[in-house]
Amino acid sequence: MEIRIFSGNAHPDLARRVAEALGVPLGKALVDRFPDGEVRVRLLESVRGEDAYLIQSTSPPVNDHLMELLLLADAARRSSAGRINAVIPYFGYARQDKQTEGREPISAKLVASLLERVGVERVIAIDLHAPQIQGFFDIPVDHLSAVRLFARYLQERGLVEGSVVVSPDAGRAEEARRLAERLGLPFAMLAKRRHGPLETSVTYVIGEVAGLRPLIVDDIVSTGGTIRRGVEALLQAGARPEAIVLATHPVLVGPARENLAHPAIREVVFTDTIPLRDGGYTVLSTAELLAQAIRHVHTNQSVSALI
Repeated sequence: MEIRIFSGNAHPDLARRVAEALGVPLGKALVDRFPDGEVRVRLLESVRGEDAYLIQSTSPPVNDHLMELLLLADAARRSSAGRINAVIPYFGYARQDKQTEGREPISAKLVASLLERVGVERVIAIDLHAPQIQGFFDIPVDHLSAVRLFARYLQERGLVEGSVVVSPDAGRAEEARRLAERLGLPFAMLAKRRHGPLETSVTYVIGEVAGLRPLIVDDIVSTGGTIRRGVEALLQAGARPEAIVLATHPVLVGPARENLAHPAIREVVFTDTIPLRDGGYTVLSTAELLAQAIRHVHTNQSVSALI
């Protein structure tokens, strides 16, 4: 079976670069809208018996991009594709992964069920907001991490010495710890209290940060409020006022840019799982990481070496 790469409208440039890294052409697909706004999809070339990899972040507008992905998968299934693989660099609807109050949906489970229902046989994602989302699927999920991209960048820039890796909350502690071990750095964590779905406060800093440059590692930056409050708590604990923020998914809504412009933040580093329309931030490419994962899946090699 050959590798066939298709993309919706979420991030065609990333899909193109993944295809180039694999040495295959980007598949031709029509993904547009009917006059009433309904998503219209058609594969413009045969995929019969071949491995289809559908590269699509469910980034804003989340509903449109999710529907494009579902329809691409359905089109591939009805076109007799050999195996259908959803490559979802940013997996949206991941923040409702459990019921925190009564009468709430578990959105991440619903999206997992929809993907399986339309014929997706494997999912490749980067830095899921909640790692337990893998368990919502009854199909294989390859959960990649941006940690090694961040580690390589920090080493190349000479930002390792005199630093401390900081997790903004308990949810990202494991990824931050892995980065700290890879770089041979101390590890700290912020204790965060949630007052609602969009409001948090930092109560205290766990670990020694005095006199060190904080490397704050997160998965999603949405409004940037958690980052700003975290930086202020680190300054109060004696950290150097030259924080480096490293986050995988630049959702960036509302006052995000104002919060990330805090004078104690020296640099903000994102990956390209979501396209950034404006500059001002360092962006690391995930194309090679995704291409390696696709190559390993296609040739039945282990993907754990990439994690």
